[in-house]
Amino acid sequence: MGPRHGDEFNRIIGGDNYGWPIVSWGDQYSGIPIPDHDTRPEFNAPEIYWVPTVAPSGLIIYQGAMFPKWQNNAFLRGLRSKSLVRIRIEGDKAHEVERFAMDKRIREVEEGPKGAIWVLEDKKGGRLLRLTPHK
Repeated sequence: MGPRHGDEFNRIIGGDNYGWPIVSWGDQYSGIPIPDHDTRPEFNAPEIYWVPTVAPSGLIIYQGAMFPKWQNNAFLRGLRSKSLVRIRIEGDKAHEVERFAMDKRIREVEEGPKGAIWVLEDKKGGRLLRLTPHK
């Protein structure tokens, strides 16, 4: 997490510079704007960015067999968006392809040993959910 809005999903290349805190698709929490990535082409721009914020709290790269079409997809957990975001990674490109509204802040996501996706909701009343294919 960085500024207000403008959360990024970057393809990391050793030695490259992604611009933070010089450029971002967000603004400072004080409201002071930060120049957008396209104003400074010497910095690598993110593959995906979110305005408004999803407030990412981490992610996994799915490798399981339970959801074969999702293998090698990233699952980003969203605090503010209260969602699980699926990101398809194809070569050196990435795209948000699906967002699962969970109605609770998502604190954790993990892949289980048999390929189920486990999601932990945040705060009082949060649940531990085991996601499996619909039958």
